[in-house]
Amino acid sequence: MAPMPDDRPAGFPPDASFNVPPDVPPLHPLTRKRSSAGKYIALLAVVVAAAVVWSGVWFYAAHLTEEALAGWRLREAKAGNVHRCTREQLGGYPFRIEVYCHGLDSEFRNVVPPLQVDLAELHVATQIYQPNLLIAEMQGPLRIGEIGRPPVMSATWDLAQASLRGTPSAPERLSMVFDTPVVSDLTAGVAKPFARANRMEWHGRIAEGSAADHPVIETVLRLTQASFPGVHPLTIAAIDADITARLTGLRDFAPKPWAERLRDIQAAGGSIEIVAARVAQGETVAVGSGTLGLKANGHLDGQLRLTIAGLEPFLKTIGIEHSAPVDRLVGALDRFLPGLGAAARAQAGAGVLAGMALIGEQTMLEGRKAVTVPLRLADGVVYLGPIQIGRTPPLF
Repeated sequence: MAPMPDDRPAGFPPDASFNVPPDVPPLHPLTRKRSSAGKYIALLAVVVAAAVVWSGVWFYAAHLTEEALAGWRLREAKAGNVHRCTREQLGGYPFRIEVYCHGLDSEFRNVVPPLQVDLAELHVATQIYQPNLLIAEMQGPLRIGEIGRPPVMSATWDLAQASLRGTPSAPERLSMVFDTPVVSDLTAGVAKPFARANRMEWHGRIAEGSAADHPVIETVLRLTQASFPGVHPLTIAAIDADITARLTGLRDFAPKPWAERLRDIQAAGGSIEIVAARVAQGETVAVGSGTLGLKANGHLDGQLRLTIAGLEPFLKTIGIEHSAPVDRLVGALDRFLPGLGAAARAQAGAGVLAGMALIGEQTMLEGRKAVTVPLRLADGVVYLGPIQIGRTPPLF
């Protein structure tokens, strides 16, 4: 066999190793250990330095958080709201800032009557690298009553969470989610069901302007299997709702009571625009949109355009049967449009639904026959077409 070619560099003796030049002695084992130990010590020093720096960042952020909380409490106090914790803790090291408020006691003194709200525990957290996003979790029960008197309402839930983008004094977006909330009326000395739901979501954001300069608020309310037995017989059966609205007329979010804020909105000609709404209850489904304003007496005033499928069960719910004599509707129809009552009387065999059909527009909704009718609010009175179906309280 032919010998392998010698590819060693020129000048190497024939018996020299290619990897270790003959004039370089091998490293002693102890020298190798010292070199490795030096690397580990340098790495450890870097880690310790980084930990010290990060700790400084965390404690500085914790200090800023305490200052922000103090500023928020001061801002709330200017609006007549006082918030206290029985016990407060700050934690979350190393990557989060967490505030635990045990036994939250809040007083809202600029409402009539002044209210006291107690919450068992509030936990607020934010990431060090994302300080403008706050996440909160609330532990019930929550109790509401007049200051110095026993509570009149209580609320419990399986899970309650909130998120705030921005800061408490300059919010950009706020969301709140409740799983299986239950609200009880305590005025009789025992808990009576007032409202409940499988899930409730509320989302709000500044769509235009800023917190300091004419903000336009867009808000979304979603209810899943919600009922309100303590509000109105119409709301005892479970309701699914998805409502998007826009509020205009705000000057800013400067500290002030909501009654005063609503008066400002009324004076500025602001409005509540129902951008889109869908409400389903049993066989009845309604969608609508429209704009509501505020009158000087605090009542809502305006009109929504509603399209309703399954109108008959809805009328039964509010106490107007399909077979009821149309005479009950004739007067209201004539006030709505003179001569309309006589036309409805001619279809008396069809009952009230015939009268509603005369003032509404026949259409389809989600594959079902439907009628479009106006829902009007005038000085707190609510009318579906010409029929009075309820009242709303003044907002201020």
